[in-house]
Amino acid sequence: MTKNRIFWAVAAPVAAILNSLLFIYIILKIRGVDPLSMFSLMISYGFDPRNLVSELNQTIAYYLAGVAAAIGFKMLLFNIGIDGQYRMGAFFGAVVGGAVALPPVLHVLLIVITAMIAGGLWAAIAGYLKVRRGVNEVISNIMLNFIAAAVISYLLLPSMLGTLPEGSQTAQTFPIPASGQMPTIKAFDGEIYSFLFVAIFVGIAYWVMLNKTVFGFNLKATGLSFRAARASGVNAPRMIFVTTVLSGAIAGLVGIGTLLSDTHKYSMAFPAGYAFTGLALALLGRNHPVGIFFAAFLWSFLERSAPVLEFEGVPPEIVIVMQGTIVLSIVIAYEVVARINLRQQQRAVGSVSAEAQPIKESN
Repeated sequence: MTKNRIFWAVAAPVAAILNSLLFIYIILKIRGVDPLSMFSLMISYGFDPRNLVSELNQTIAYYLAGVAAAIGFKMLLFNIGIDGQYRMGAFFGAVVGGAVALPPVLHVLLIVITAMIAGGLWAAIAGYLKVRRGVNEVISNIMLNFIAAAVISYLLLPSMLGTLPEGSQTAQTFPIPASGQMPTIKAFDGEIYSFLFVAIFVGIAYWVMLNKTVFGFNLKATGLSFRAARASGVNAPRMIFVTTVLSGAIAGLVGIGTLLSDTHKYSMAFPAGYAFTGLALALLGRNHPVGIFFAAFLWSFLERSAPVLEFEGVPPEIVIVMQGTIVLSIVIAYEVVARINLRQQQRAVGSVSAEAQPIKESN
């Protein structure tokens, strides 16, 4: 049964990706472009050492967004507020990091903890509204994303917590000193963020929490059946609130790799859109830390390869179509797999009942 599950767990995302490639193949054929040469060009460009570094660095942020979304999915919560939580984490991490002077390790640790607290507290608002007021987390998180952007834009004013460098029109936080910066790893003709190891640690901790702790068991039980978990003694509302905060805390780390190893300051130029990306990656990776990593790398690879298509007369937006097709295909594939597994379980139960019947009659 375990081998069967592993097979379908691998087959579903592979089938979704192949379906997306087939769809893009047809579109390119209609446009009069050779699809195979385009795919070959994307692969060669994407695996160029310089581009590979950028993809790995982007994978770190996408991976953390995917893990944050996966934690919510385990509770059947759609944390579409990852964008606001990540912004809050990066902003307050930058503010605190630029305002203090500590030994290197402690300085970095303070920034990381601050980011997690800021992201968790921002997510707590949606958690409280859901548990105490019955407000759907999707609605509250969408609103909180806009509010987060507005609050940070206000706090970035030079009269508040930000500064406006001479010759620049973009407000930003004060730079983080060297003691609060993380080194980079020289590889593939570039520099990879050392925050990669933090992302790996988060993935391991996520797996251990889900599979080796009582909290993880209660989390999955509550996600499977709110009423059953409550009847068995689990404080389901509390689990929902804590899971929401935990998801927000991980989301608060999404931009920290870029902050500590690249920009060393926060501005509104930081990218947006991590909420939908995180949800898509959690779906594609089946909420498993290893699956989410490969999904995050695939997303980064496709985005990095998009510009090269424009030189060949192909709109780079074709990559967005490919990503969207993958998400739609994976949802359909998982539904098909769920139905196949259900039928196999029913057959297994039926065969056991059939074998037990003669024994019962003989008695």
